[in-house]
This record gives sequence, C-alpha cells and structure tokens, in this order.
Amino acid sequence: MRNIHYISSDVLDIETIKNVSEQNYTVTLSSESRNEVVRCRKYLEEKLSTNKELYYGINTGFGSLCNTPIEPEYVSDLQENLVKSHACGLGDEVPAEIVKLMLLLKIQTLAYGKSGVKYETIDRLIYFYNNNIIPIVYEQGSLGASGDLVPLAHLSLPLIGLGEVRYEGERIKTIDLYNKLNVLPLELGEKEGLALLNGTQFMSAYGVYCILEAMRLSEIADLVATVSYDSFLCHSAPLHELIHIIRHHKGQLLTARKINKYLRGSELSKVEKKHVQDPYSFRCIPQVHGATKDTINYVASVIVNEINSVTDNPTIFPNEDLIISAGNFHGQPLALVLDFLAIATAELGSISERRTYKLISGQRGLPEYLVSNPGLNSGFMIPQYSAASIVSQNKQLCTPASVDSIESSLGQEDHVSMGANAATKLLKVLKNVEKILSIELFNAAQALDLRKPVKSSPFIEDFISQYREHVGFIENDTVMYEKINASIEFVNKLKLNNK
Repeated sequence: MRNIHYISSDVLDIETIKNVSEQNYTVTLSSESRNEVVRCRKYLEEKLSTNKELYYGINTGFGSLCNTPIEPEYVSDLQENLVKSHACGLGDEVPAEIVKLMLLLKIQTLAYGKSGVKYETIDRLIYFYNNNIIPIVYEQGSLGASGDLVPLAHLSLPLIGLGEVRYEGERIKTIDLYNKLNVLPLELGEKEGLALLNGTQFMSAYGVYCILEAMRLSEIADLVATVSYDSFLCHSAPLHELIHIIRHHKGQLLTARKINKYLRGSELSKVEKKHVQDPYSFRCIPQVHGATKDTINYVASVIVNEINSVTDNPTIFPNEDLIISAGNFHGQPLALVLDFLAIATAELGSISERRTYKLISGQRGLPEYLVSNPGLNSGFMIPQYSAASIVSQNKQLCTPASVDSIESSLGQEDHVSMGANAATKLLKVLKNVEKILSIELFNAAQALDLRKPVKSSPFIEDFISQYREHVGFIENDTVMYEKINASIEFVNKLKLNNK
C-alpha cells in the first residue's frame, strides 16, 4: 500500500518532496485545504454573479488585452483559449521527473484557496500525479515573468483533453488515453486557465530537482577530492579544525570535518612530505567546496519559500472581499538564485579539473599521465582535456540569464526574469559537473593504486574497491571513453549518507 502525503498549509520542504517522490507517495488534499478551495471558488462565483466590475483575466482579455471586456457566456471559452494559445513550447522535452514535480507544486499552490479554481480541477491534477500521467512539456518558451506561461500551458492542456502525455512508458495523445481510461475532459470555468498558467512551477520544479542534485554532487565532490588529496600526498595541516573555526563559514568547517573523517586511518597521510605547501586546488578544498555548500543552503531556502507561496494572478481574498491583480508570478527571486546555484556548482567542477591536472603532472612520485611507459602510452593525458572542455562550457552556461529582459505583450510585460532559462541551463551545469567529478575519480583511483602497497584509509580503500568493480586499473592505453562512461554511471548511481 502506497503512503499518502496530504497537501495542506504546512510547509512543504525539500526533504518531504524527496521522500514523496522517491517512495512513490500518493497525494491528496487535506480536509482543511479542500474546504479553502471550495470556499474560494464559491466566493468567486457569487462575486461575478452580483458584481459587474471587470477583473483581469476573469472577464477581460489577457496581457495587453486587459481592457477588453468578455461577455459572461464566453468566459469558459476565454479560459480554454488561453491554454491552447499559450502552448507554444519548443525544444527538448522536460524530464518526466521534473514534470511530475511541476504537477505537485501546482497542486500545492492552488490548494491555498487563493486562486479560485474548482476542486475538480485540482483533483484531476492529483489524478495525473498519482497515476503517473505525465504531460509532455518543452524546455523553451517561458520568460519567467507572467509565471511560466508556456510550459504550464503544456502541463494544463491534458486537463481539457488536448496535448500529449506519457503513460506506462508510452507517449500518447491525451484524448486517446481518456478514451482508454473512460475519463472525460474538464470544462474550465472563470479564471481557471489563468490560475493554471500563471505561476512559477516550471522554475520551481527545476529548482527543487537541481537543489537535490547539487546536494548529492556536493557530497560526492568531497569524497572524490579526498581520494585525490590522499593520492597526491597532501599535508593534513590545512584540514585542522582550528583553521576553519576562526573563519566562521559553516560549509567550510563541514567540508574539512568530512575530509578528515574520510582520511581517518590513512597510511598515505602519514608519509613524510618533502614539499612545504600544496596547490590551492587541494589546500583550499574546504574553502571552495564549503562556499558551494553555503550557497546551496541559501538557494534552497529561497526555493522553499517560493513553493509554499501563491504565485498566480489575480489573487482572491474571500475574508477581505478582495480580488487583487498584482505580480506574484514574477520569477525574479528564482532567476537570481538559479543563476547563483549554477555558478556555485560549476566551481566544484572547476577545482576538480585542476586536481586532475596535478595528478597527471608527474609530480610527487607519480608517473606522467598516471601510466607505465609514458610515451608509448598516453595514459590519462586526454581525459583531462575532456574535463577542461566541459569546465569551459560551464563557464559559458554560467553567464547569468537573470540580467536579461525582453519586452513582451506590446509593452504590458516590460520586464521579465528569464528565470526559466536560468533553470534549464542550471541542470546542464549540474550534469557537466557530474562528468568532471567522474573524470577526477577515474584519475584519482589510478593514482591511489599506483601508491600501493601504501594504503589510504579503510573508508577510501573500500570505496575504491567498489569503484574497481565497474572501472578497472589502466595498465596500457585502451579506449578511454568507455572507461569514462563507466565512471560517470558509477557516480550517477552513487548515494552517500549525508549525516
């Protein structure tokens, strides 16, 4: 029997989302949330039946057409036209895991009872989520300002029987699936299309997904760096706790403690050192990795705030008898931190590649390019080239999207966040960092084995033993991309205890 997660006014945090996703929870509205949704919808319907005032997007056109009134008999057509006309997504499909997060976050924000949607509309989104009916959404099209209009239109098309979905591993037209499941399309009422499309759930879903991945890669970066640290015979003094206590950055202190824990019992750390200092890429691991940790935590706090917010427009306040048109859909808070996270995580890759470069340099008793008979063998010469190429690409991807803006909707929407572009390129940065760390591990494991019979710590030796089940030691030149891909696959499946 699947566990149940109740959507409510309680704070939805990153750890809860992780558990709900990984353990395949079903979701449902709490009775409190359902009551709020029903009450808000009733208020809206009564307001429109007794008041002739114009409310943006409810009985007017959209964007620059906000002053165009819509007759009552066409309000349903207005909402469906909005969904159809705004489904202009292009490019690659958004990964199914992220689309499912979009569904969860859209359910969460509508459940606060400030959007005026019918309970039946939220219930259909819940039906999609619980039955793994995943709408086809595309990466390109959102300006991240009037919410994520384009991707959320694609998320919403299946509600009215249009668009396509993925179900049981197949891509299928929604109407064909409905016929198969004996389900009828919904008819959207006043404001519902606008409530579905206005919001930041595309950016937010990417944010949640990328935060979880950044946390995982941060832990892996510490472990991989420790293998390099020991195999390069680095001094233990820069890891001394007193050094990190006096600087007061939590991430820095945590990183030093982790590396010290991983190195406990290492024979290599006790080898007499002939050099006085280590390069920054080794000596400053706590400072660099720690700054990324602190950034991840800050970005996570902004994203948690966002996913627990109401981000559509207009917003309805039944208790105050108000319908307010404003701008909570603007993605600026997310755009800035998604750019920030891309920069912070790219640095894990940048410093990793520098450690790889040092390992193949022929220093400290290691052979050039980490292979016997260099010259005849090129060994690990070119994996470093690949890492350097990917690091350079990350620098290009880290150009901030949030500093850009293009006027749209005939000037009505004259400043946009470009947060959606920040989100999609952030995921590319993270995938690149995984590759760079995998190349470092490929090199560091080779260097560590070349130190035998002197050993690293029991923890590191066990870790490399697991790695060697997937990626063998390199005696002579071989086809390297196969080994690199095996290393990437190993890292991709690696999950560490963050405690």
